[in-house]
Amino acid sequence: MPTFTLDQQTIEYNPGDTIMEAASRAGIYIPHLCYHPEFTPHGSCRVCVVSVNGRYVSSCTTPASENLDVTNISEAVQQHRKQLLEMLFVEGNHVCPACEKSGACTLQSVAEFCGMLSPTFSFQYPNRPVDASHPDYMLDYNRCINCELCVRASRDVDGKSIFGLSGRGHEAHLVVNSEDGLLGSSNFDKNDRAASICPVGVILPKHQGFNKPIGKRLFDETPINEQMVEPQR
Repeated sequence: MPTFTLDQQTIEYNPGDTIMEAASRAGIYIPHLCYHPEFTPHGSCRVCVVSVNGRYVSSCTTPASENLDVTNISEAVQQHRKQLLEMLFVEGNHVCPACEKSGACTLQSVAEFCGMLSPTFSFQYPNRPVDASHPDYMLDYNRCINCELCVRASRDVDGKSIFGLSGRGHEAHLVVNSEDGLLGSSNFDKNDRAASICPVGVILPKHQGFNKPIGKRLFDETPINEQMVEPQR
């Protein structure tokens, strides 16, 4: 099999693999948020950035090829990721100690892995709503990072296209494709793939909040890098 080098380790890959896919198969964790093996990657969050022959690229969209010299863990690469993560935190309203997804949040755990303990940028405190119109689920838009996993799951797996992104740049935001824009007016169902794919605390089940004590939450027991995590079902 052809190979490339990742952090001075030889990695085999199959033709058509991305760096992310080859690394995951080799048991090497590359931090990521918008990537999920069920869907075609689009590299929107850029947190999976690596250095390839001295140039920063997204590992989820960059094809593996011979003679690549990939750096995944270094002070420079982790600093690059921390800056991206800081922007995601300050652009939303992430109050981790009070968030229901705390301890099972991919954003929180990736930030911890990358050493981002607190943002250095100014918080924007956007005015975002909470939609509790659905009988089984609620939407807390304050946590949304525009990863589009729910968009892709609803469209590609559920065949419903309930979610979408509207606006451009920092004005981009998640919307529900219903007449009044509310989840309760859509045909969203608790068994949909989109109901369980959110990596942060946006799409939350009702009637079971904070049901895991501290110490027993998803990433309390096993760190994200040891789970080889894609956003959890």
